[in-house]
Amino acid sequence: MNTERARLYWNEHPQRWGELPDADGLGAFHARLPGYAPTPLRAAPSAARQLGVRQVWVKDESDRLGLPAYKILGASWATYRALEARFGPFQPWCTLEELSRQLRAHLPLELVCATDGNHGRAVARMARWLGLNARILVPADMASARVDAIAQEGATVQVVRGTYDDAVMQAARLVGERSLVISDTAWEGYEQIPRCVVEGYATIFREIDGQLAVLGEAPPEVVAAQMGVGALAASVVRHYRRAGASSRVVGVEPTRAPCVLESVLAGGLVSVPGPHDSIMAGLNCGRPSPVAWPWVSQGIDAFLAVPDERAREAMRLLARDGIVSGESGAAGLAGFIELFTGAGREERRERLGLTADSALLVISTEGATDPVGYARVVGQVATRGTQGLS
Repeated sequence: MNTERARLYWNEHPQRWGELPDADGLGAFHARLPGYAPTPLRAAPSAARQLGVRQVWVKDESDRLGLPAYKILGASWATYRALEARFGPFQPWCTLEELSRQLRAHLPLELVCATDGNHGRAVARMARWLGLNARILVPADMASARVDAIAQEGATVQVVRGTYDDAVMQAARLVGERSLVISDTAWEGYEQIPRCVVEGYATIFREIDGQLAVLGEAPPEVVAAQMGVGALAASVVRHYRRAGASSRVVGVEPTRAPCVLESVLAGGLVSVPGPHDSIMAGLNCGRPSPVAWPWVSQGIDAFLAVPDERAREAMRLLARDGIVSGESGAAGLAGFIELFTGAGREERRERLGLTADSALLVISTEGATDPVGYARVVGQVATRGTQGLS
């Protein structure tokens, strides 16, 4: 496999679904988390000029609830629902301290997950907020800044010799009476918690709808969704491919870990062997989540695998507009750069219904979670989007 050449596959018959309301209580739950506020929706004029559209909107997740990534939205909701299923129903509560007091009779209790960085830190933060222990399994090649950030949350970090998928398999074996596995990918017999992770990300898109309405703007013509195991992309599809919505969706992943693209080409879930060594570390996944798969495989208009250099280009372009975006965070824009610049761009624009008056949406899913790597790519030190990192 040529790991440096972009690959594109068009879904000839993308589907739409009926209206899917947010999970019961999701918005109220997130509003009760410490420091909750909608993250900014920023305009990126430099990106818009390069892509030849009127507007590029960037949902900036570089500071979400005090963490430099969006993952806390899914991890917190999935943790709450898992605790509720095992120990609930809970008495009414307004703060996490009040919820934590209801869990004390069940201690010691440990939250477990595998991670490429951001999900694990989010699970560790949720454990710290609730007075629980956390054990986070990480692949051996994960950036030291991301490992240190998880440890600073008070979690036990267990380094796995192998890939992210190897860490997932080891984490799955740790389910027990005193341990809850909070994974954002699924496997046979383990689907409910990953489904809650997908549900949790809906808060991002509810916020975007409100922010665009305040600005008097219509929904974007095209949305880019980072794929990885597919949890975020599934949430994008659930929102933007619902009945009555007109947005199209482009799914983006690294050429060095194209598990969704390979699965689409195979007509079902397959595993892509490693090494998965893209700089887009949060997307270094060898197999899509079976929970996300129906949404991702059927609802995305175009599946795109991009080389690392496109992510670097996107990081630098976002920095020109004052947006700090890490390697995985910039992947959506990397996909748009691949699609809408260079040879074949006019045909691709026409296929997705783009004009010079169109608006695009990318979700910058993380800030500079590896500050050294960010500075190396962008040529400057990130002054924000590095919460708790050094």
